[in-house]
Amino acid sequence: MPQKGLFISFEGGEGAGKSTQIRILAETLRSRGFEVVVTREPGGSAGAEAIRHVLLSGAAESFGVRMEAMLFAAARNDHVEEVIRPALESGAVVLCDRFLDSSRVYQGTTGNLEPDFIETLQRIAVDGTMPDLTLIFDIPAVDGLARARKRADSGEAPDRFEKEELETHEKRREAYLDIALNEPRRCRIVDAKQPQDKVTEDVLSMVEPLLERFKSLADLTP
Repeated sequence: MPQKGLFISFEGGEGAGKSTQIRILAETLRSRGFEVVVTREPGGSAGAEAIRHVLLSGAAESFGVRMEAMLFAAARNDHVEEVIRPALESGAVVLCDRFLDSSRVYQGTTGNLEPDFIETLQRIAVDGTMPDLTLIFDIPAVDGLARARKRADSGEAPDRFEKEELETHEKRREAYLDIALNEPRRCRIVDAKQPQDKVTEDVLSMVEPLLERFKSLADLTP
């Protein structure tokens, strides 16, 4: 069945503000009459949420990064099949907090897994379902971690990735920027260090052209 919807993924390091901007964009799009599905990774479907608990609690860490990568891929495949693809086929706008680029960065770049292994896993996991647009929220690791610590101070426990060394987080930032450089048709970089209102403005300006094409295609669909 052909895809009728629009798929936007949100990527970036810890504390980049993705979740806030997804919420704001979803509210904006719904106010304009779009059907919006907000989801996340790891998780988003029943099977994937079960795997999320295992991954973010650190329970799978002792089995090594290769096993973690396979668990992420299994969660992603369930998420795609059960949530993302059906939503796109129904004509919805899907906003996803993390997708395959997170595996490329977290398990590939800083997990030191072979690029061919990661890419094969991702090809199987997504089965052709790729974002129309990926927004990469860029912020210096030290600033992003400071934001994450504020969340922890407010009672939200840090996950196993937030606890890692500053150098590791900065490597991930560089890896995301490399992805944006290598895939400029799909990816846009958002300066996440700006005030929240300015980030929101930038996000909408990057999404608007895609919305116009999406609406035009929808008008042509019988």
